[in-house]
Amino acid sequence: YGAIRNEPGRPGVNAQQVILCKRCGRCCLTDLVTYLTDEDRECWKRKGREDILHIFGQESALWAGDRIVSSTDGRALWGCPFVMREEELATCTIYETRPKVCRVYEPGSSELCSRFAGPGSAPTTLSG
Repeated sequence: YGAIRNEPGRPGVNAQQVILCKRCGRCCLTDLVTYLTDEDRECWKRKGREDILHIFGQESALWAGDRIVSSTDGRALWGCPFVMREEELATCTIYETRPKVCRVYEPGSSELCSRFAGPGSAPTTLSG
């Protein structure tokens, strides 16, 4: 399949193109705890997702110089606790109720993504 599909009228790298996610999981390596919103927490409360709230409740994060650490034990926090690897693909185990930061993320829009080509550059594509 191709890495880009045309989607007229949708904002993105180009108003005519949207970069498709290749599920590498690089965007999931950020410390998600620091990006959660009250809206996310309220949504999980309404949906009865105490499992999600419990995990994020344990991961109270603080900035420690150049990294984010747990406020409870000082260990470095790396990545989303809800990402699962299936061979070469990353899978979100809470995809249907993932946080806003994940819902609005557009593949290729930042250096986190392996498809990022830089400002003003053409997005990278898959061959084959």
